[in-house]
Formats: sequence, structure tokens, C-alpha cells
Amino acid sequence: MENVLRPLIVIGGSLVVTLLVGWLVDLLLRRADQRHHQVPLWGLLRRCRLPLQFVMCAALLRGSYDQAKLTKEHSAGVGQLLTLVLIGSTAWLLVRIATAIVESSYSRYAHAHRDPARVRRVRTQVALIQRVVSAIVGVVAVAAMLLTFPAMRAAGASLLASAGILGIVAGVAAQSTLANMFAGFQIAFGDMVRLGDTVVVNGEWGTVDEITLTFLTVRTWDERRFTMPVSYFTSQPFENWSRGGVQMTGTVFFHLDHSAPVEEMRNKLRDILRECSAWDGRDYGLAVTDSTPSTMEVRALVTAKDADDVWTVRVTVREQMLRWLTVHHPYALPRVNTADAILPPGTASQNGTENHRPRARGRAVEPPRTGRG
Repeated sequence: MENVLRPLIVIGGSLVVTLLVGWLVDLLLRRADQRHHQVPLWGLLRRCRLPLQFVMCAALLRGSYDQAKLTKEHSAGVGQLLTLVLIGSTAWLLVRIATAIVESSYSRYAHAHRDPARVRRVRTQVALIQRVVSAIVGVVAVAAMLLTFPAMRAAGASLLASAGILGIVAGVAAQSTLANMFAGFQIAFGDMVRLGDTVVVNGEWGTVDEITLTFLTVRTWDERRFTMPVSYFTSQPFENWSRGGVQMTGTVFFHLDHSAPVEEMRNKLRDILRECSAWDGRDYGLAVTDSTPSTMEVRALVTAKDADDVWTVRVTVREQMLRWLTVHHPYALPRVNTADAILPPGTASQNGTENHRPRARGRAVEPPRTGRG
């Protein structure tokens, strides 16, 4: 009877204590979150309940398993397994706690500052710091797990003796990876590009959707994703439309006939912008910027609060202006002018008079016939 009750008491007691402590911790965190709802840390720490229970259960079982006197021939293997579970769950708990602290800090900063550029900068740095902490904890946990095996501890001395050679080999083999990692830190703390920035890379316009230690993802306007190494942004030129402010100025070009009513187009541009909700009201203008023998180039200038709105304003102005010109001033649209060739002044015919009759180029003019056949 004792052989049956002892394992039940040890294992059951460990599970009961684990569930009770987990419930008590969650209750305390929930009450703290209700009292201090302006501090999101307590609510975020509630995500640590499951890894905390794993840590407590593994620790209790590891410390009391020998007292259960169950499967004595496999006690070493079970103890090794519980040790591995304890190390892994501890690493899981540390990552959850670090994530809660980082997210809480970012949330408080975002509520305290209204500058979108500064908020995106801190968000980028926080995301990279969180990934670095998770990577470090994971590496340390794996190393601790390996050191629990006697064979790995014996090999540790020989590995440390050749650490210099291994470091050189690893550095050469992972040169591109290390370059991307250092470029990720440079992007995060150098404020070159941030999450949510509008960029133009290789002629593609999009928004920075994700930044990691090794790659960066740009989401284009048509929902495509460009994944590129972060080292690209430290070695190649690119456009960052969100750098220094989100307000933008856009242009719309029209190629029209020389007789186009420019002054009336200015008035129409003003009316279009007044009805366009995406226009921020800062500035607008219309001017003739170039001319060719057959057309002239007219540029409309508009402003908006960000890149998305400036795109909306541009397409709205282009569509409504062309429609208005087509309906009210069709002569202003570009057209191809054709005319008969005329001889230069001073060219005389055989009878001594100037020939003002048009002549076709490239073929002779047949004299008129006076009869049939």
C-alpha cells in the first residue's frame, strides 16, 4: 500500500501545488491590472502563467522524484528528462517576462508621445531588442541542456582549447549572416528605416512591414511582400518618404495643346481639391513647365498629410481634370496637326508666276483628262 500511496502523494502533490500557485499568481496579477489599468505590465505578465506552472511542476518533481521510489532502474533517465524540462521551461518563462516588460515599455511610450516618427523608431528598436533577448536566452538554454550530459561536459575542455580556431572558421562561414546582424543593429539604433515607414526600393513603393536581425520585409501597395537582407539598406541608396515627417507634396503632369485654358484649369484644380477629403489644404498650384512643337506640359502641384493620401489626391486630380477638359474644352487635348505642303515664297512656275498650288510630296501630279479612254 505504501508503494502505491507514495508515488501518488509525490506526483499528485506536485500537480496540486503547481495549479494552486498558478491560480494564485494569476489572481494577484488580475487584481493588480484592475487597480492599475494604466500600466499594461500586469496584464501582460498574466501570459507567464503557463510557463510558470511548467517550471514549478518540473522543479517539484525533480526534487521529490527520488522520494517516490518509482522505477528505480530508470531514475537517472527520468531525472535527466526533468532537468531538461526545467531548463526549457525556465527559458520560456524568461522570454515571456522579457516580452511583457518590453511591450509594456513601448505601450507607455506610445501613449506619452504623439510623434509618429519617434514612436515607429522606438517600436523598431524594441522589436529587435526583444528578438536579441530571445535568441540569447535560447542559446544559453540549449548550452545548459547539452552540459547536463556527461559526454558533453568531457568534450567542453577540448572545445574551449580550440575556441580560437573555431571562432575564425565560424566568422568566415557566417560572414554574410554576421554582416546582416550588425546591419540590423545599425538600422535599429541609427534610425535609418523604421517599422511603418513608406519606402521606395528598386522602383517599388511600399511600407516596411517587418524588421529582424537578418532581413527586412516591405509590403507593396498591391499586397506583395519583398524580403531583402538588412545589409541592403546600409549599403544601397533607397527612398524613405517618412523620414523627417509624413507630409508630402505630389505632382500631376498633363500634356495638352498650346490652346489649353491654363487659367481656367487653375480654377478647376482649386474646386477639385476643395471636394477631395485627402487634400490637407496646405498648398496647391498649376503652371506650364515645358513645351514642344505640338504640346505643352502642365504641372499640377498638390499636398497631403501622408503618402497614401497624396496618392489619392493625385489620381483624383488626374481623373477629374481630364474628364472636365474632355467635356468642356476638347480642343485642349493633344492632337496631331496635318496640312498640305506649300512651296516656299519666291518659287516660280514655268510661266513666270508663283505657284501657290499645293503639291503632293513623293509622287507626280497627273494632269486632268479631257475625255474618255
